[in-house]
Amino acid sequence: MNVRYVVLYVNHADVCRNFWVEQIGMVEKDRNDVAGTSLVQVGFEDQEFAFELVPMSLMQNNPDNLDLATPSIAFRVDDLQASHDALARGGVQVSDIADHSGTASFAFADPEDHWFAVTE
Repeated sequence: MNVRYVVLYVNHADVCRNFWVEQIGMVEKDRNDVAGTSLVQVGFEDQEFAFELVPMSLMQNNPDNLDLATPSIAFRVDDLQASHDALARGGVQVSDIADHSGTASFAFADPEDHWFAVTE
């Protein structure tokens, strides 16, 4: 597994995007429109890692009951199904693989019930 991105739940996505890009020197790596707003990923140009800035307005219903004060970490794997199955066999609590905003992924929990996303 490789860390792909860390989700930061933000109140002012544009302000945060400008901070990371204009003041810290990151670049905008990706932008996806979801429910009339944009999810933006920012990171350093020469690194795969990114922060995904998720507006709190998208999390109003929070169906997974995430602790929005804590960043969410997403991992990238080469084979989503094999990784899912290996974690489940190892006794790790995993969710079903499902489509989340156009990306197939699943989540797993640590012993303190922190959830982590896994994508290909």
